[in-house]
Amino acid sequence: MCFENLPIEFDEDGNAHLKPGVPNPYSYNTQTLAEREEYLKDIAVKNGQLSDVDFDPVTRVAGALAFHSTVNLKERKVVDTASMATLFRGYEIILRGRDPRDAAFISSRACGVCGGVHSTASALAIEMALDIKPPPLGIVIRNLLLSCEYLYDNPLHIFILAGPDFSEVLIRETNPEIWVAAERAPTKYSKTHGYSKISDIMTDLNPLTGKLYLEALEMTRVAREAYVLLGGKYPHPETIIPGGVTTTITTNTMTEFYLKLVPFFDYAKRCIAIWDDIYDFMYDINPEYENLGRLPATMVDFGQWDHEDYYDASYKNCNEWGEKRWSTPGATVDGKLVTTRLTDLNVGIEEFVEHSFYESWEDYPFKTDPNGNPISPNHPWNKTTIPRPGKQDWKARYSWSCTPTWDRKVFEAGAYARVYISALAEKLPPSKYVASTGKSLQMNIAKDGLPEMKAEWHVPDIWNAFERNRARCYAVSFNLMVTIENWVKAQDLIKRGETKVATPFEIPKDGQHIGVGFWGAGRGFLAHWAVIEKGVLANYQISTPSTVNACPRTPWGAPGAYEQAVMNTPILETNFKDETDFKGIDILRALRSFDPCMPCTTHVMVEGTDKVITREVTTCACGL
Repeated sequence: MCFENLPIEFDEDGNAHLKPGVPNPYSYNTQTLAEREEYLKDIAVKNGQLSDVDFDPVTRVAGALAFHSTVNLKERKVVDTASMATLFRGYEIILRGRDPRDAAFISSRACGVCGGVHSTASALAIEMALDIKPPPLGIVIRNLLLSCEYLYDNPLHIFILAGPDFSEVLIRETNPEIWVAAERAPTKYSKTHGYSKISDIMTDLNPLTGKLYLEALEMTRVAREAYVLLGGKYPHPETIIPGGVTTTITTNTMTEFYLKLVPFFDYAKRCIAIWDDIYDFMYDINPEYENLGRLPATMVDFGQWDHEDYYDASYKNCNEWGEKRWSTPGATVDGKLVTTRLTDLNVGIEEFVEHSFYESWEDYPFKTDPNGNPISPNHPWNKTTIPRPGKQDWKARYSWSCTPTWDRKVFEAGAYARVYISALAEKLPPSKYVASTGKSLQMNIAKDGLPEMKAEWHVPDIWNAFERNRARCYAVSFNLMVTIENWVKAQDLIKRGETKVATPFEIPKDGQHIGVGFWGAGRGFLAHWAVIEKGVLANYQISTPSTVNACPRTPWGAPGAYEQAVMNTPILETNFKDETDFKGIDILRALRSFDPCMPCTTHVMVEGTDKVITREVTTCACGL
């Protein structure tokens, strides 16, 4: 039994049913958000907080986020938070009434950094709805394209977006005592990364000038070049379609692709060694960093990288082919794995709009999923996107993000979730390159300039900002190992003459068909839900990782992941006298550990003063 809050139980065959005798099984109680203290309201009015939002930049593809927090500098704690998505994008409305074949091309514009993942999620949704099974090579090529996106996205996060928070420049400015200690601290893994002191690493993390910063930019270029060899262009590839891909694959192409991967063998090893040294050093300096961005490890991920021997696109068999993926789907609650079945993940998803700029909907067309499992009126297949702009009100509506929950629990999404869940599940297909132990994820990284390395990521005892980032460092190796596995499979298929990459199909002009694309983005959890009627899209819903993490409070008052993580963050910055020179580095580190795919501005209200400090949390890479 994986559900604690939804009124669903399972029979001995694993089929889900609503519990009997519950008059209104999906009802819930709402809670008015508590009013802030009077002086906080006065401060907000004096400083125009409710309307003072910086956008950097305002772009259609990235969206924007304002994060408000109130800090008691005397007691060094955060006393209030609110996360607000400030831009309406509306792809669900744009896609309504369109030909289903348009969905991959239009939805990829949901992000200017990782458009390929939206194309694939859309293709998977249409494949499920219309019973289209891609050929083996088409499945493998899509896996390779996804891996290239991750090999681009993860180094970008750990060295360009989050990395500078641990650079010499930032450490000297916010915690000079840490810099003094770093100059004396030897590294543990110098044989791998080549640095003898922690301070040397921090210097090379300096933005724009540091060697590690500039090297990461180069590696992102290499990953995108590899993508273009198979996918034609990036972002917004036009080669990913329902039924597979539209690209010509040859042995020469695959050889060129492999040559692009070679530099990542040593780079993956160095990513692990560098950041293990940095985070271990920070814990040693101040154990309170364990509480920075700390949350229970409650997360959901749909898994990705389909196995060509099992994936058939059907919802009927999705539990079987889902558990054969190279990244295992699943949900964890407080660090415990509660399910790896895609049907459970799908049935448990709901989206609420009580604190968002949307109208609620009355339609409830789907009482069950295609397997007969009950689903909520708030499930994405039942959702209608109805924008309702209005005045910002912290006690009512304050965000353009809805609030996704699983089993009525707020959860978090991230690249780290696929590492965490895959490690616990012990369901990865047999491989020479990667294995799950139930407590860790093991990766065998081949020799290049550096010796062969057997890397192992262990499920941590605590879950916080540092561990999110650390897991993402290991995700570089995980992605690389899955890439090599699928590259070998592609070569074998080509040698056997199985070069077909797409399955032809037609759009039926009558009937109703539903599907969901269970997939993932560089930042984790991603799904597209499609309803096709009379040959066009009658409904289309997209749920992204930043929607999950940046969501406003639930109707019953539970804060979203950003909100809760910052509330739990201690203020460990030391180099300030008052609010005028307070940088808010600990709040920024907590937010950046989620890698929000949006330009973000955090407004820090200092309790007992009339000051509002504005700090940019620019984590979107659209401007690079």
